[in-house]
Amino acid sequence: MKELSCSAHNMEHVMRVVALCKMIAADEKNVDMEILLISAYLHDIARVKEDQDVTGETDHSVLGAKMSADLLSNLGYSIEKTDRVKHCIISHRFRSGHRPESIEAKILFDADKLDVLGAVGLARTYMMSGQYGQSLDFDSENYSLEKNSDNNGRLKDMSKHSPFIEFECKYKKIPARLHTKKAKEIAAERLAFMEQFFKRLRNELKGNY
Repeated sequence: MKELSCSAHNMEHVMRVVALCKMIAADEKNVDMEILLISAYLHDIARVKEDQDVTGETDHSVLGAKMSADLLSNLGYSIEKTDRVKHCIISHRFRSGHRPESIEAKILFDADKLDVLGAVGLARTYMMSGQYGQSLDFDSENYSLEKNSDNNGRLKDMSKHSPFIEFECKYKKIPARLHTKKAKEIAAERLAFMEQFFKRLRNELKGNY
C-alpha cells in the first residue's frame, strides 16, 4: 500500500515559503530574486514522489534538484542559473547532508523551516498526525528518533510518532540551524508560541487545566 501524498507539503505550503523568502530577502543584500523565487516555487517538486515511495529511498531534495534542472534546461535557462537553482533545492532539506552556501539557498532553507513553526507549523503537524493515526501525546523520553528513522532521515513508522515528539526532537533545534537574522527572529517568536501550546496541551491531557 502506498503512502498518501503529504497534505502538509502542498501548494499552500509552497506559496507560504515564497512569501517568507520575499520577507527574509528584504533584509539581506545581493539576493538574486529570480534564482530565489524559482527555487522556492520548485523546492518541493519531487515531494509527492518521496511520499509515495514505500522503500524510503527517494530524497525529494535530490530528485527535485534533478527535475528542476531538466525543466529549466528545457525552458532555455543557462547552465549557471540552473546550477544555482539546483544548489538551493538540494540543500533546503533539514536532514540533508548538503549545506546551503549561497544567500539564496540560505534564505530558502530558512523560509522552509519557518513554515513548520508557529500556528501554521502546529496545523501542518496535526494534519500529518491525523493522516497517520498518531496519538495526541507521547512520552518522548522513551522514544528514539534515530531508531525509528532510516538513513535518509525518514520515519519508518509514522503511527508511532506524534506532534509532541516532532516538537521535542526537531522543531526545538531549528533556530540554531537558521542562517539569517530575520528568520531567527521569527523562529524565536513562533517557537515560544508552540511551547505554550504544548505546555497547555499536556496539562489538559492530564486533566490539570
